[in-house]
Amino acid sequence: MSVHTQPGHLKVDETNGIVTIHICNPARFNAMSLSMWEQMAVIVAQAERSTTTRALVLAGEGDRAFMSGADISEFGRLRNDPEQIARYGLAVNNAQNALSETRHPTIAVIRGICMGGGMGLSLACDLRYCTDDSRFRMPAAKLGLGYARPGVQRMREVLGSARTTELFMTARTFDGIEAARIGMVHEVFARASFDQSVAERIAAVSGNAPLTITAAKLALRHLAGGENAPSSSEVDAATDACFLSQDYQEGQQAFRDKRPPAFNGR
Repeated sequence: MSVHTQPGHLKVDETNGIVTIHICNPARFNAMSLSMWEQMAVIVAQAERSTTTRALVLAGEGDRAFMSGADISEFGRLRNDPEQIARYGLAVNNAQNALSETRHPTIAVIRGICMGGGMGLSLACDLRYCTDDSRFRMPAAKLGLGYARPGVQRMREVLGSARTTELFMTARTFDGIEAARIGMVHEVFARASFDQSVAERIAAVSGNAPLTITAAKLALRHLAGGENAPSSSEVDAATDACFLSQDYQEGQQAFRDKRPPAFNGR
């Protein structure tokens, strides 16, 4: 599923059901171009249709950055009139919605810089892990651009209204330790142990029952509300499906056998 050959592109690989989307634009600290925003939604849709995907992981290429935001260098050409601004906003919104609405668990693996659209993209994921020396910032007020309502809403849902207000208004930079303290990420690790620690978390998530995770995600989205929130009947149907699944039987049998379960999503 690898895409594009220009300097800014997305690279995708899959190992044991774990689909990793690499954000590749190291010369610009993995800034996302318009084509990358548009392709992100396509890649997530492909994974959504897959019968083998167990988790989606987002990571930046190299150690310097997860994602520094949108590629400002192309704004003069591609985000400079009402039609272009609308297209760009739609691409960003579609990418973030694809991640937040997919039935699969999504995990942001953050090393280094995570700013602006990088924060927005990571907040669209279910789980976020970072190194202690990562650097976060919401710089919209330093650039004079408007940050779309869905992105502000996600940030408020995770961080709360007071913290979201402070980060937007000050546009200050904070590190991974503070990110964990305020709830921006779920856990923070030292760089030396980061790869192993995150791999363990990803393995734990991908080994759990897919139908249970899907039902939980639907319930959380329903409770959060919003334009694309699933209905209570959709949540109830997904929950009921867990109890009718092979995985439910496997979970009980594995408990009796005192062994790890082998779930297949059916």
